[in-house]
Amino acid sequence: MAEPENAANHPPPEAVALTVVEQKPETKEEIPDNPPPVEPKNEIMQVVKSLHSKKIVLPIALLTFLLSIPILFLGIWLLYIQQYDCEGLLKNLSRVQIGIGIGMLIIFFLSNAVIYTRAKFPVPGLVVIIALMILMLVVGLGILGKFKMESRRIVASPKWLELKVHDSNKWNDIKSCLYETRTCKDLISRSYMLDTNGISTSNLSPVESGCCIPPSICEMEFVNATYWIRGNKEIDGTIPYDIDCDLWQNDETMLCYDCNACKDGYVRTLEGKWLKLGIFLSVMSLLLMIAHLFLFVATMWEHAGVVPQPKGIIPSATEEFQWHLIKCKQISTLASSKNVPS
Repeated sequence: MAEPENAANHPPPEAVALTVVEQKPETKEEIPDNPPPVEPKNEIMQVVKSLHSKKIVLPIALLTFLLSIPILFLGIWLLYIQQYDCEGLLKNLSRVQIGIGIGMLIIFFLSNAVIYTRAKFPVPGLVVIIALMILMLVVGLGILGKFKMESRRIVASPKWLELKVHDSNKWNDIKSCLYETRTCKDLISRSYMLDTNGISTSNLSPVESGCCIPPSICEMEFVNATYWIRGNKEIDGTIPYDIDCDLWQNDETMLCYDCNACKDGYVRTLEGKWLKLGIFLSVMSLLLMIAHLFLFVATMWEHAGVVPQPKGIIPSATEEFQWHLIKCKQISTLASSKNVPS
């Protein structure tokens, strides 16, 4: 009877459940020493391409600007420089000079406006510049007399100058103007100590050699620059310069102003100026056209992102830069995980 009482007084012990948690040692995540092959991100590639495109576009834009500076100076020179002596008597010629001067200023400002707005209006800017350059080239070739069928109608062309100067009505005014310029009187003051060889070999302008002394074929005897003794040479009326021998007068107001040699000398003087201008317009129009074409192509490459890149330099630098970014992110992730409370 005693055992049941003890069993009732002392209940059986309760079962305790134990859970064993195995703690694994923390291991650091290994970071590769060499940069893994990473696909470059679009954002980084766009930045790299943009920087590289500027290295191409900026020099071309600078070169185009430098090419436009001579055009500015030419426009100022044509507008403010005095015309050659008696050139103003050919009225159309002075108008052409003013028109070309204004045109050069317009081309300068439009060329630089296209450079400045190339990113926004590349195609319209190129069309405007090409049209202006073609017009400038046509004017230059016209002054050079390349359009043979129309050269007589083109102002300032060699044929036009020759026709205008040899016109009797216009030449009378030009002859009076040349006399008032004292060109031959200045030659007299410079040639007191010269003989006939000195006169013929000295640096005479076309007007001085044509208007102030007789042609060499006349075989006249030299006394001074404006006084020559006629020889016994027979004059052939069919040869223009032989006629000049008969037209020569020792009078300082006459001299050889009516000679064909004087007219041709004046024409050569005008041609020297206008032929240089025609060459300048033709060459500069071609150079500016080529520069703007290259600038347009570089701008299109910049917009499309298709800019030539040196192989092995830009991509490798981009991948290495991205690898350093990933490595920094991994280190920051490990540092933040250690600071998290367990």
